[in-house]
Amino acid sequence: VQLVESGGGLVQPGGSLRLSCAASGFTFSRYHMNWVRQAPGKGLEWVSEINSAGDSTVYADSVKGRFTISRDNAKNTLYLQMNSLKPEDTALYYCARPLKNYSYSSAPNEYDAWGQGTQVTVSS
Repeated sequence: VQLVESGGGLVQPGGSLRLSCAASGFTFSRYHMNWVRQAPGKGLEWVSEINSAGDSTVYADSVKGRFTISRDNAKNTLYLQMNSLKPEDTALYYCARPLKNYSYSSAPNEYDAWGQGTQVTVSS
């Protein structure tokens, strides 16, 4: 199992970024997928989940209305479109495969696959 994130960077407040997560080594289309983030000096924070078909999504209150999770099962890729970015969105963003669907967990042991993370920095 391999998950590889990309798309992070430095953006000004109010800006946008789109993160990608390329999956391999498993049947991507059969699994729910999550985005989880870790801000500097803080613990993990669950961000969003999408079901295997891509037609059901859930978001943390902190990003609802600004972030959109999506997936392309033909390309084995997960996405996170981030709009109206705020300094408090600064974090290392991970894609992760949950052990249980809709657990909305921030606990590392609730996931059985992680990417290496991609850094998002929101600053003027």
